[in-house]
Amino acid sequence: MKVGIAADHGGYQMKQKIYILLNAKGHQVVDFGNLQYDRDDDYPDFAIPFARAVATGVVERGVLLCGSGIGASIAANKIEGVRAAVCHDDFSARQGVEDDDMNILCLGGLTTGVAVAWNCVKSFLAAKFSGADRHRRCLAKVSAICTNPTVVSGLRAVPIASEASLQLQRNSEAKG
Repeated sequence: MKVGIAADHGGYQMKQKIYILLNAKGHQVVDFGNLQYDRDDDYPDFAIPFARAVATGVVERGVLLCGSGIGASIAANKIEGVRAAVCHDDFSARQGVEDDDMNILCLGGLTTGVAVAWNCVKSFLAAKFSGADRHRRCLAKVSAICTNPTVVSGLRAVPIASEASLQLQRNSEAKG
């Protein structure tokens, strides 16, 4: 499989290890950086181009790392066509693909051990999307958010803030 990998400073050391393991298993690995350790780098600088490559099919799937995996996941999910999630166990990594068609596995280089991370990567890459009707229906509802953020498949819109909370904010601002 053609697999992309990327990390900021928080995931750099783990990325180097996962890269070697992926190559040893025969995967074609594309490294989206950082190509050297830089404690001042920022995860969006790697996550965004990497996520675009996954979304456009330059690579089939990807492994994205930062310190906790969370920031990288948030950034990657801003790209249409990306379904990225942080996983800490092989069950979630597998089921994320089978049920939710996850295409980017996010890992925390500072929160997950290499052995656990590697088990997650193996499960993620071995899994296939089930294509079950209910899973396709859920994905369609999530995709609908991009085109109409207030209505998802006939559900009523929920206001972001109630009038009461807006009034409290106005009162607080007037006093401050």
